[in-house]
Amino acid sequence: MAYRGFRDLKVYQLAYQLALEIFNETKSFPKEERYDLTAQIRKSSRSVPRNIAEAWRRRVYPKAFFNKLVDSSAEADETEVSLDMSLDCGYVLGEKHRYFIERYEELQRMLSGMMAHPERFSTRQQPPE
Repeated sequence: MAYRGFRDLKVYQLAYQLALEIFNETKSFPKEERYDLTAQIRKSSRSVPRNIAEAWRRRVYPKAFFNKLVDSSAEADETEVSLDMSLDCGYVLGEKHRYFIERYEELQRMLSGMMAHPERFSTRQQPPE
């Protein structure tokens, strides 16, 4: 598939949508969490699509591309930990928590596929086999 830019990537679209949903979900978090859990989960969820966009620009360098995807995956993991804390603190209900975790697991599978086959996204011409 020919991609025009990072916005064409399904993984980016999912990550971006999840960041928006996390933002809306955290609007109801208690004020005392504003500078801790609320800020942290928003930051990590927003970092996922940002790192995917950076990876896209660096895809001409396979190792740099891979590293930015690893960063994106790590931020997704961090978001999942914050979601677990939000559940245990009673800020997110079980059904909503499951929804987010399932979507982040889907996102992680997409990132893993990209990391396993970075050549599919490379801008360098590969020699014929």
